[in-house]
Amino acid sequence: MDEPRIILHGTEYSGHAHRVVLLLRILEIPFRFANAPDEVRRSAEFLRLNPLGEIPVLQDGVLVLPDSNAILVYLARRYAPGSQWLPDEPVAVARVQRWLSIAAGQLMYGPSVARRIVQWSYPADHRQAVEIAGGLLRFMEAHLAQQPYLAGEEATIADLACYSYTAHAPEGGISLEPYPNVRRWLARVEALPRFQPMRSSPLPGAAASPG
Repeated sequence: MDEPRIILHGTEYSGHAHRVVLLLRILEIPFRFANAPDEVRRSAEFLRLNPLGEIPVLQDGVLVLPDSNAILVYLARRYAPGSQWLPDEPVAVARVQRWLSIAAGQLMYGPSVARRIVQWSYPADHRQAVEIAGGLLRFMEAHLAQQPYLAGEEATIADLACYSYTAHAPEGGISLEPYPNVRRWLARVEALPRFQPMRSSPLPGAAASPG
């Protein structure tokens, strides 16, 4: 059997990598997952792929593309042009972009950082991360009372970008119980075709970093 054209470098605990895995699976794009823990990301070989040493990194033939949100945009445009995953209409695509920015902002510095602190002893302020997460979750709760998905009536890459760290917020000490609309949205994402859950974090203090 031929080697898949696409290689995704990441770790199974990384929400940034998981959002790309979700889109690859949904679009039924064959790929190989290359595990890239800390020691791999410090290697000269990996740093040639991404000098910042961060995951995920996508290789598609000669293309080497870091950054999870950039990868989502590329895959949607390259392999599903004109689809629901990244619409063409200006307002619709702007709504998707807004949530990609939130995924890189409040979601990263709230639920994601809180999870890294609890699970991997990441040196940051847990109280601040929880405060950021609370503001985001309250906003998402009200927003999702009006529509089923983050950017509108259909799932888009915005939902994939925000799913993983929201779903795993309890691993950072953040309860989702006060947010029924958020939990219903998570269930809708989990019902998408070929959905695959992200692996739950190991016991706190584990040496491996999620990326």
